[in-house]
Amino acid sequence: MNLTEKIAIVTGASSGIGAEFSRALVGKGATVYGLARRGSKLEAIRKELGEQFKPVVIDITDAGYVQNWVTSTFVKGLVPHILVNNAGTGLFNKVEDMTLDEWHTMMNINLSGVFYMTKYVVPLMKLNPDVCHIINISSVAGLIGNPSISGYNATKFGVRGFSEALMKELRYDGIKVSCMFPGSIATEFFDKAGSETHPNMMMGRDVATVLINLLELPDNFLIDEVTMRPLNPKPPEKRQ
Repeated sequence: MNLTEKIAIVTGASSGIGAEFSRALVGKGATVYGLARRGSKLEAIRKELGEQFKPVVIDITDAGYVQNWVTSTFVKGLVPHILVNNAGTGLFNKVEDMTLDEWHTMMNINLSGVFYMTKYVVPLMKLNPDVCHIINISSVAGLIGNPSISGYNATKFGVRGFSEALMKELRYDGIKVSCMFPGSIATEFFDKAGSETHPNMMMGRDVATVLINLLELPDNFLIDEVTMRPLNPKPPEKRQ
């Protein structure tokens, strides 16, 4: 796909890899609708990137709101080419200590939000004569279960299964589906989770480069899953 003048939707665009995805796409000439709940951060990115970045304050866990935004935005022949389902959260605890609110928050953002965005964007992509691409951001936690992150594991394993089924469902409609499984990235995600970032973590801009590489592949070439990890995931002071 030649990204010049393409239309992209990126959820979780206000920070972290979502912001890096937006920068990379705009840098390639795409127009990006950046979705998030934090309007001030979106506006700061708009000031940085210019009019090719369209900030959209939205809660992707509200299916009706998502539907209304999609149907009111993409009219008069304006159709999306790219959907990056990136928004997510991680709330880590032992299963007996996890609250119902924590469980439902992760399910609603990490899994239901992906479904809502995809459900309402896919019919528009089917109208697009160009090949389109949906990229879902899972995690290495969608491949391997670990103690105290069972709820997060459940959502990210769910994104993997959803992506695999969706790829088989949409490939003959000219819509690619890829799922990315990043390991530790130096973003505020780890700060919120009570962990510290360190120099051996992956950088968001490098993960964004992988996303651009996936999008720019020839139309009849699909990579459906990509796992990314730091070569040495330990903090420098713990290097063996």
